[in-house]
Amino acid sequence: MNNIVQYIVVRSDLRSALSWPLGAVIAQSCHATAAVIHLNSEDADTVAYLNDLDNMHKVVLEAKDESALVKLSEKLKENEIKHKLWIEQPENIPTCIALKPYVKDTVHKYVKHLKLLKE
Repeated sequence: MNNIVQYIVVRSDLRSALSWPLGAVIAQSCHATAAVIHLNSEDADTVAYLNDLDNMHKVVLEAKDESALVKLSEKLKENEIKHKLWIEQPENIPTCIALKPYVKDTVHKYVKHLKLLKE
């Protein structure tokens, strides 16, 4: 699969400060991931990623709060990194970013400062 990975970045404060249930936080990741795959369904890396379903590689990272998540989204946009910033409705709350599948070396530099999501 040529080291293709999909990064997902979730706000850690959804659970800690806002007391969201774990299932609700997981749903945010699912929404963003499905959306970005759909939006990039004809992209070569996305096609390769989906053609090897049993070997998909996802990395789930955490952003400390809404500000950090939005700042990351802006940086990704500036560098033309395709992603979906999921905004939960009707609350209008940015909750999660999913990058389309990329060769790891292409995008790792944008997320290497983030930690793995923990409970």
